[in-house]
Amino acid sequence: MSLDAIKRLRELTSVGINECKNALGESGGDFDKALEILRRRGIQVAEKRGGRTASQGLVDAYVHFGGNLGALVEINCETDFVARTDVFKKFTRDVAMQVAAANPKYIKREDVPASELEGLKNADDYIKQVCLFEQSFVKDSKLTMSDYLRDVIAQTGENVVIRRFTRFSLGTGDEPR
Repeated sequence: MSLDAIKRLRELTSVGINECKNALGESGGDFDKALEILRRRGIQVAEKRGGRTASQGLVDAYVHFGGNLGALVEINCETDFVARTDVFKKFTRDVAMQVAAANPKYIKREDVPASELEGLKNADDYIKQVCLFEQSFVKDSKLTMSDYLRDVIAQTGENVVIRRFTRFSLGTGDEPR
């Protein structure tokens, strides 16, 4: 178990040094297995925290270079302390960028109306296109947005909720009122 491996795990996951050391020990020194162990633990933490009220957080915007595309998101957490952390701020910005780039219509699979899925040959492919949680993260295609959210929950130790989003693109959308 090398210090470089512990350092690399810590940089990738932002969990504590002891957690990284334990995961490497548990995996017999296999870096990829240790990373998977830490991800599983993150999922368990996320499930435990899922019922907690998240009423603090941030509203953030992303405007694409050139100013013709943008997104506005509201991400909630349990405390204002976590909302001010770099991990949370980066996540909020990344979600806004994802919304601008991938144009999701819904947050999670359960939000898609059944009537919209009727008659589709491959509903799963459609859901992967229109649901934020099912989309591959634009900065790391190995992760889905739900994986990224679980990682943030594990890092912050709080329930984190993507509450809502909207996307703006010049020349599209409803007429002004």
